[in-house]
Amino acid sequence: MNAPARIESGHPFLSGNYAPVRSEDDFADLPVKGEMPAELRGTFYRNGPNPQFDPRDSNYHWFAGDGMIHAFTVEGGKVRYRNRYVRTPKWEMENRAGKALFGTFGNPLTSSIRTLGKDSGVANTNIIWHANRLLALEEAHQPFEMDPATLESRGYVDYAGRAQKFTAHPKIDPGTGELVFFGYSAGRSFFTDDIAYGVADRNGRVTRLDIFKAPYSSMIHDFLVTRNYVAFPVLPLTGSMRRAMTGRPPFAWEPDKGSHVGVMKRDAGTDTIRWFTADPCYVFHPMNMWDDGQRIYADVMQYPRAPLFPRPDGSPVAPSSARLARWTIDLASDSNAMKTEYIDDTPGEFPRLDERRAGLPYAHGYFAANLRGKSFGFDSIAHIDHRTGKKAIFTFQRGDVPGEPVFVPRRADAAEGDGFLVSTVYRGNEDTSDFVVFDAQDIARGPIAAARLPRRVPFGFHGNWRNA
Repeated sequence: MNAPARIESGHPFLSGNYAPVRSEDDFADLPVKGEMPAELRGTFYRNGPNPQFDPRDSNYHWFAGDGMIHAFTVEGGKVRYRNRYVRTPKWEMENRAGKALFGTFGNPLTSSIRTLGKDSGVANTNIIWHANRLLALEEAHQPFEMDPATLESRGYVDYAGRAQKFTAHPKIDPGTGELVFFGYSAGRSFFTDDIAYGVADRNGRVTRLDIFKAPYSSMIHDFLVTRNYVAFPVLPLTGSMRRAMTGRPPFAWEPDKGSHVGVMKRDAGTDTIRWFTADPCYVFHPMNMWDDGQRIYADVMQYPRAPLFPRPDGSPVAPSSARLARWTIDLASDSNAMKTEYIDDTPGEFPRLDERRAGLPYAHGYFAANLRGKSFGFDSIAHIDHRTGKKAIFTFQRGDVPGEPVFVPRRADAAEGDGFLVSTVYRGNEDTSDFVVFDAQDIARGPIAAARLPRRVPFGFHGNWRNA
């Protein structure tokens, strides 16, 4: 193994465990503390930003680093690890040059002239398994396929067609196997008010693709899908090419634009979209959403202000934390006002559920929590039972930072919530990382097994489990 590079920089997204690990490694038979459950057989894939070279501009943002996939494969109680860069056209071009060529988010103002007209995709946000393909995702480009065993890069897969943009958070319908997706700033341009909506069947064949107008250009990181409806949250984290080309923030917090949520039936035309409104807020991720035919309910991690992004003039926005809120959209009402109520007071992010209940009424939700008051970091894993109102939390020792908890059913026919949570944990005191497993019905007990890496896994975003 080559020694992992550590950027000596005071930049918050290039230091500590945000700094990239630039070695690509294979570790067999990781040391395991506790006992890996016999039922757990498969691979946990996790994606995250990991810049191949030092960025060109001082305004580098965490969201803009090259994608790197970390794979933990569990079989027979043993765990092995492999990590590889997602070799996008951008990665390949910069690798040949031996340096960064693209500015943050592909900003032409800070990019080399050599990048003009070139693809700037980083595929760094999520990774899913659908239609026998492992797809690395980010929200400004097409899905990027990788080999599920070797993590070899295979290239883009055309789902978005003329829309060009494909979300990092498509939804897989547990009943039909369909992949429901969208893309903001649809088309070849960036920071437009065009949104695409699409559907691919269980075999990966695109059966629908439409483009419609949003109230304004917004960073729409995720969206809402129920068995019958789809909803598009347009929240006031706005995008502007004019700002970007004058050296101001490409994305900025503009609360005066208000919050808008467009709702339509999944089988209806985009001309039927009805826009509901709410006070300014921001949501990166929903936990789940469902409908009863008359109302749509969505449990979301809601911020009063968008974190990690400034105002249009570049001045900072006061830090804020997300809490679990429930949106209620009354489709039978004459009012277009959306009801919002907080249903839990624990600061947190990365909400997940038993995906077999995606888009349906559900009981069990999980998230990474922040009990010690860090501005944007986690120290705990939480489980909330929506039917009983009970909450269970496990808090790690100081210095440890867990990532997104991903639910794995004990068996295909297990009851909702009967299974395991898997995640990575950065061990700050040792500067290493573990792959950890919880009993999903006894989170407060702590990890029942942990596999130790000889180095760290940088902070990242989303992951998913693929059964063996």
